[in-house]
Amino acid sequence: MKIVIIDYGAGNIKSIQFAFKRLGVEAKLSNDIAEIQAADKIIFPGVGEASSAMQKLAASGLDTLIPTLEQPLLGICLGMQLLCDFTEENTTKGLGIFNTKVKRFTNEVKVPQIGWNTIIDLKSNLFDGIDESAFMYLIHSYYAESCEEEIATTNYGVNYASALQKENFYGVQFHPEKSSKVGEKLLKNFIEL
Repeated sequence: MKIVIIDYGAGNIKSIQFAFKRLGVEAKLSNDIAEIQAADKIIFPGVGEASSAMQKLAASGLDTLIPTLEQPLLGICLGMQLLCDFTEENTTKGLGIFNTKVKRFTNEVKVPQIGWNTIIDLKSNLFDGIDESAFMYLIHSYYAESCEEEIATTNYGVNYASALQKENFYGVQFHPEKSSKVGEKLLKNFIEL
């Protein structure tokens, strides 16, 4: 099993590598196109700001590579948001895999959302063995609007897509690598897809 974590300078890499190590799997960090293409599974992480992350992807050709990948890919946090059509964060065009927009939370709620929240309406084998209303750890100021590709929902002032899936592409707004046993189960499910 060859898992590659895409390294483009905008990731929460170490905690993801440790999470896979706890599952007995070595996840390799790489920005090499051939190595990413040869992987069995791909993790597309992301922490930080959308427009600079997209610039980093474009500088290494990863923006054109990612939409062509055919193996299971899991976008985490900003990684999931960049898989969407567009984000309001600095008016940034995304990779266009998920047909939804990413919007900023209103000031009616504390921004960013930091901490544990529930995921509901679970609709994918990514959530096998995970209970409805399980808690996951989140930290974000922007959210993906609900759409057809939504496979989990979270409420924080508004219902939003906390997980998305289209064909081999999966995305989660929460951090499975920081979400204790439930997050570990989700990563295990991803390995087993």
